[in-house]
Amino acid sequence: MNRSASTNAVLLLLLCTFFWGACFPVGKHALGEVHALTLVIWRFAIAAVCLFIYAKWKNMPMPSLTAKQWAWAIGVSIIGVGGLNLGLFTGLAQTDASNGALIMALSPLATSLIGSLLQRKLPVRGAVFSLVVCLSGVLLVLTNGELKRLLGFEFNHGDQMIFLGMLCWSLYTYLTQGVSRWMPMIPYTLVGMLSGLGVISLVTAFSAEVHPLQESLAISGYVLGDLLFIGVFGTVGGYLLWISGVKQLGAANASLFFNFVPVFAALTAFAYGQTVTSLQLLGVAIVIAGLLLPRVVKWQQQRFNRQEAASTN
Repeated sequence: MNRSASTNAVLLLLLCTFFWGACFPVGKHALGEVHALTLVIWRFAIAAVCLFIYAKWKNMPMPSLTAKQWAWAIGVSIIGVGGLNLGLFTGLAQTDASNGALIMALSPLATSLIGSLLQRKLPVRGAVFSLVVCLSGVLLVLTNGELKRLLGFEFNHGDQMIFLGMLCWSLYTYLTQGVSRWMPMIPYTLVGMLSGLGVISLVTAFSAEVHPLQESLAISGYVLGDLLFIGVFGTVGGYLLWISGVKQLGAANASLFFNFVPVFAALTAFAYGQTVTSLQLLGVAIVIAGLLLPRVVKWQQQRFNRQEAASTN
């Protein structure tokens, strides 16, 4: 890959993680006027329309699948897409945006550990190191530095919901590797948006306190902008930018950029006037260090091995 292509990929991934990180404080702001379930319905509806238009523009036909394959794709989407958004936005109503982004930063690590568990393999030492360091950073923030809260398992309910949503997304990410072998990613994502829209609409129908139509008619222009940002940029735009970056840099290198999500979330939260504490910033630094250090050590070892091989030849 030439330097300009590599630079372009880096810029695309940084823009992608900015969109994803900004969704946390933007969503937190929107929740001041609409219920979490109403917000998720907006997100899925906007994303589904945009993806449908994009698929038509690219002349992407829906794949011909067996009934079992359709059931599997829809089931995995309900767990991952529906579970993530249900946990994320109901959790954001009860916790800080920076906390939510910090918990979601554990997703790549959780995906790796889920893979090890389902494949009945022990995780590598680097993954274990990352788990210990990252969890210490997250727990430092979630317990507000109070050890007695950790011993008593006293966590904010919103943090718990986001953590469950993160686990749903990590499981979805792992299972998607199998689905992608027989279903293109754009149609699969469209199925995910429609599946999520269906299950959240069903949950809303049984929730007496949620009135999506009335809430939508009463929202301000500012919050309407929030909803459009989350649906267009935070969902469709972020996904397309991510796919493009992964194609150019590879999944392993692209996954490193996920570490910028809590950073951009904290910066956007600050711009929105939301509180960002020094403890949250410390937690972000610890999590990023836990994710990056094993990779840095691995790169240094590979570089040393190459130099050793060159010197012997």
